[in-house]
Amino acid sequence: MKRFLTIGALAKQAEVSADTIRFYEREGLLGSPDRLASGYRHYDADALARLQYILRAKSLGFTLGEIKGLLTLETDRENGVEGVRQRAQERIADLDRRITEMTRMRDALKALADACPGSGEPEACPILSALHGEEAPECCEGGSGKASS
Repeated sequence: MKRFLTIGALAKQAEVSADTIRFYEREGLLGSPDRLASGYRHYDADALARLQYILRAKSLGFTLGEIKGLLTLETDRENGVEGVRQRAQERIADLDRRITEMTRMRDALKALADACPGSGEPEACPILSALHGEEAPECCEGGSGKASS
């Protein structure tokens, strides 16, 4: 006999909110569940396994769009594994770019914080000066201030 879960029970087991589950359904990551006569969603163990797959993929940095692609590739017996590996390599390259950018931002902010006296007039604060674009130290010149995504 199959065991079925309500959305609340599924959410609790997966440690997400019911809204997250509904969102994944709308995005096509989770199939629409059967409904009981009362209108309650009726999930099976496959839905829990799929939800856990999605959450593990997210924890590795994959976007929801990429996860959709992984789910599709998983059923491709001919090219699926190669495609999954390629997506993983692309994700690694993106993470490396983001790490480099975040390291640059951290180093720039650290240089500003180290140069800040921590008291006195706001005009003497290199952090505030850099934010206003006034005589930014070498670490911060030419930066747009925007984090890349």
